[in-house]
Parts: sequence; structure tokens; C-alpha cells
Amino acid sequence: MYYIGVDLGTSAVKLLLMEESGKICNIVSKEYPLFFPHPGWSEQNPEDWFTQSVEGMKELTEGIDRSQVAGIGFGGQMHGLVTLDENDNVIRPAILWNDGRSQKETEYLNNEIGKDKLSQYTANIAFAGFTAPKILWMKKNEPEKFAQIAKIMLPKDYLAYRLSGSFCTDVSDASGMLLLDVKNRCWSKEMMEICDVKEEQLPKLYESWEVVGTLKPEVAKELGFSADVKVVAGAGDNAAAAVGTGTVGDGQCNISLGTSGTIFISSKNFGVDENNALHSFCHADGSYHLMGCMLSAASCNKWWAEEILQTKDFAAEQAPIQKLGENNVFFLPYLMGERSPHNNPDARGVFFGMSMDTTRADMTQAVLEGVAFGLRDSLEVARKLGIKIDRTKICGGGAKSPLWKKIIANVMNLKVDVLEVEEGPSMGGAMLAAVGCGAYPDVETIGKKMAHVVDTVEPEEELVAKYEEKYQKFKKLYPTLKPLF
Repeated sequence: MYYIGVDLGTSAVKLLLMEESGKICNIVSKEYPLFFPHPGWSEQNPEDWFTQSVEGMKELTEGIDRSQVAGIGFGGQMHGLVTLDENDNVIRPAILWNDGRSQKETEYLNNEIGKDKLSQYTANIAFAGFTAPKILWMKKNEPEKFAQIAKIMLPKDYLAYRLSGSFCTDVSDASGMLLLDVKNRCWSKEMMEICDVKEEQLPKLYESWEVVGTLKPEVAKELGFSADVKVVAGAGDNAAAAVGTGTVGDGQCNISLGTSGTIFISSKNFGVDENNALHSFCHADGSYHLMGCMLSAASCNKWWAEEILQTKDFAAEQAPIQKLGENNVFFLPYLMGERSPHNNPDARGVFFGMSMDTTRADMTQAVLEGVAFGLRDSLEVARKLGIKIDRTKICGGGAKSPLWKKIIANVMNLKVDVLEVEEGPSMGGAMLAAVGCGAYPDVETIGKKMAHVVDTVEPEEELVAKYEEKYQKFKKLYPTLKPLF
């Protein structure tokens, strides 16, 4: 049997075909446009997701016996607001996770409703990227469109709806809406009232591996699949990536260096830090996780290389970097504002400490280190909660850089495990589909079976000490510059 994992990313949908054994048969990627109608706004057309996913699935399954496709699972960009009217038409373009327009609504939720109440209702506070502030923005700024809303869903759930007709979401993705009572894995009545949303406008909740339906006959026919193909709820991209990297069960850690950067810590127990600096979400394995999220990670390096240095040869830019822990240039990686742990959409990127002898390589090194320092900010919050982490897995485009992995290991003083197969959310989606179809008993079993560590980057005592000193300096920069943002 074959299982398809669909990772609905910000710039492209990535599809993966997996055999029951875990062998990857094929990977296909299809791009779609991203729109910035105003500074700080970020939107996409949900129809693009669907058409590119269908085209991608056709290409993905060329040359195989398509009747052997058993299930489809998802990982997807979180927090995006997709709204449909009573005829299932998309009311407006989807407002994405990295959209900052709902700053006033975020302030209203945090300051007038109050962070304590939000944390009590949802285990989290409001961030501009979350879905609830976007709903309030739409209510205030587009009241006619708000009045048409029959269904509210997240990006990957729009795909599930178009493929199966099931109006569904999973608890890991729903955790990032600020509408879910995370601890009890149900919609928060208080938050629905605050956002003027009725429960029938919200999707039915599932665990990530649960089957939500089967393919619509017309979709199955177009794809050449059986109409019995099971559609599984899937997970938010970070939870799906954690499944794909075997970050399941208690006390496991995964760092993702994608467009955004995350540190993801799985936990059997529900927990919240006192300042809500980390997100407390449901995990795709049926338990919980803590997550720190930076809005700009590998995208900082992409911006620096492609926009400023005008090159796409990242490896060549990193080749001259030799003296780790000795760089006097610092970079604050807040190109899109910042989420964890600062929650400040106004924060911006800053280079600090240049002198006449600063080189191009120093600047590149500062970008890589700045992202590592930013991730460590979140790790420090977890450590204060008494969570002991001594190693982490790593995934995402940035993890392809040996240098960056070495920097991460030493800045964070963690052993960094490198996996044989690192396909992140698309792999996780396929694995969730395999569990949903009964090929494996649970998510923890498949996660541990398929995550093969092939290398470990060990921290070096001398380098850890040097980076400790640098991190203490880095830590002072944001609070000092905050009034200027």
C-alpha cells in the first residue's frame, strides 16, 4: 500500500509518496503565488492550493498502481484564516500566518480581554499570526464579508474539505487558532463568544491520525485513485514535522530551520510557562507539546544571500567562515517582527557591532548565529520550566548546512541528531495516513520506527563557552532596542 503526505507550505505544496515500510517512492513540489497587498499583509488564494495539490498528486503517482494508494494525510502552514460562504465559495483570500495586519486586535485580546483569561481559555496568549485576531480584524474591517461566513477553516483543512467533503480540523493545528481549549481538546465557548463565532461555523475536531472521510468520487476519478482512499485529519506543519522526525513521546526535541524557525518539545503532560512565551499546543501523537516559533529563520539567510549579496550559492558564502564563537558582529533576526519569546510584530532586523575590518563572511556568520541565538531564547524558557533537554533532532532547508548545524549545537549546547530521511511535514502527513489506515497501531510506534539517526553533531566544550559569552551579549540587544522599534 502507498500513503501520500501533503505539506501545504507558504511558497509551495510538497507531496510525498511512501510505502508501508517507510520507503519514500517519490517527492513532487508545486509552487503557487504569495500576495502582499499592503506592507505587512500576506495572502494566498485557496484555489491555488487545491489545483496545485491535485496536479502534484497526479505527477507523484505516475508509473505506480494507483489502486494501491490507501490514504492521504496532511501537514500544513498553521494559523491561516480561510472563510467560505453557505455555497462553499471562498469569501476572501486566505490571511496567512505571517500576516501582521491584526496588531490592534491582538492588543485588544491581550490587554482588554487579558492575557490571564486567554491563557485560562486556550493555554496561550494572542499573537498577530494567530487566527482569532484575524477573525476580529475581518469583523471590524470587512463586516459584509464577515456576515457571509458559514465555515472557518485552516489552510490544510481546506484541502481536506475539497478532497473529501469533510469539514474538519485536527487538534494540533486548531491549537494555533486561539479558539481551542488546548488542555481539554475542545472549542472554547468563551473564545467563540469573544470572536462572535458559532460552533457550527467551526470544523469538527479530530486527532491527527483519525480518518475524516474518503475521496469524493469525482476527485478519485480525476486522480485515478479508488474512491475508498482514506483522508486523514493530519497536523499543523510543526507537529507533522515532529512526527516525521520521530519527535513523539515524552521529552523529545526537534529544531526546524524552515522559512520560520521552531523549537518543538513533546510532552505527555499539559504545561504552560508563566509568561506564555512558548506556545502550549496539542501534539499529533495524542499528547501535548511546547513550541517556540521565530517568524524568520532560514528566510533570514535567503534574504541576506539573494536580496543583499545577489547570490543563490549559500555554500560558497559559508565556506570562508572559520572562527566560530569569535564574531563581533550580531544580527537580530526579526525581519517579519517576532513571535517567541518577544511577541512583537514591530521588531525588526538589526546588524550590530560592525567595524572597518568586518568582512562579508562575518556578516553571513552573524545571520546564521542570530537565528541560533533567537532559537536559544525559547530553549531558555523551556529550561526554566524544569524541562531537561540534552539533544535535538533537526529538519528544514537550513539543516542542509553543516556549518549551521554546528553553530546550533554549540550555541544551544545540545547534541544535534541528523536523520537519514528529513522530509518534515510531508513525511509526517504520510505517516499519519498510515496510522489512520491501520498499518501501524499508533503515532509513537511509527515515529520511532522510521526516524533513523545517521549522524550526531556534538557540542564542543571550548566553543560552547565562547558562544555562551556571545549569547549573553545578544540577549541584551532586543530589550535595549525595543523602544526604537
